[in-house]
Amino acid sequence: MKLRQQILGTARRIVVKLGTGLLTDDANRLSRARVEELAGQVVGLCRQQRQVVVVSSGAIAAGMAALGLKQRPKPLHELQACAAIGQSKLMAIYDNAFGQHGIVVAQVLLTHDDLKHRDRHLNARNTLLELLARGVVPVINENDTVAVDEIKFGDNDRLGALTTTLLDADLLIILSHVEGLLDEDGNLISVVSSVTREIEALAGGTDRVTSVGGMKSKIEAAKIVTRSGIPMIISNTLTGSEAGTLFLPKTGKLASRKRWIAFFQKPAGILVVDDGARAALCDAGKSLLAKGVVRTEGKPAVGDVVSIQDTRGVEFARGLMRDGSVMVHRDDLVIL
Repeated sequence: MKLRQQILGTARRIVVKLGTGLLTDDANRLSRARVEELAGQVVGLCRQQRQVVVVSSGAIAAGMAALGLKQRPKPLHELQACAAIGQSKLMAIYDNAFGQHGIVVAQVLLTHDDLKHRDRHLNARNTLLELLARGVVPVINENDTVAVDEIKFGDNDRLGALTTTLLDADLLIILSHVEGLLDEDGNLISVVSSVTREIEALAGGTDRVTSVGGMKSKIEAAKIVTRSGIPMIISNTLTGSEAGTLFLPKTGKLASRKRWIAFFQKPAGILVVDDGARAALCDAGKSLLAKGVVRTEGKPAVGDVVSIQDTRGVEFARGLMRDGSVMVHRDDLVIL
């Protein structure tokens, strides 16, 4: 059995991220027909006894259409107004599209803080797992009406990746208007075994007036899920076992707490370490001792997540800050 077919065949819990480009028509308006078509593809997965979570863009695009805007606004308050108007329209279409197949959907709006704080993180996870256990398809979106940082700098590719790691899903599928990752000659790359600098160099942004992110944000999403031990596919369809680009996971899944440390925090500071400390962390599985720290940037406090970098400025780990001779204990450390 081919590796791709094996991954698709055994994945029981799948997160599907739907990009704005797939949900809108040529005039950049939310398209009911396209949403219904994509919902039908998701229903196909549900009929195979899989649990499916949808991470959906499109609220701001729907609000733009309602307000007669042709270009994505830049002022924050205008973006939030579009999101407030468009989210209800988006969910009404999803409710109808899935309802035609007898499937109940649930709206889940998240902010970074909902996933940053451990108690709220676990509560969000438990709520989503309960919905899935009851056969409901959660439709998740960034709470753009209030999520200031995410509107300015975030994207739903990252949210899809975080949702995948939150739920310890078996697969993330990012659907977009592009067929997958292309090489320098414009040919589809079928499999990516590791996200190298060369792979990152192939990614660009987006020039769509309703979208943010582009291929660059999808590669960043791949780095999160594959490090967590979960595969990812970028494609323009859920049908066809050979479609799109498959990103292979690193060996072994990170434990839930380590995923939370690595990906759900914004580091409060940086610990720059010498080469000996890096080797001890990466190769020998040791804790980070104070004597290996060259300098500290920022003002991280005990219990904060810190970025751990080498003297060349390359981040290679994250961990929870301690005081004393042990700066970051191995149990609180994630090698990226």
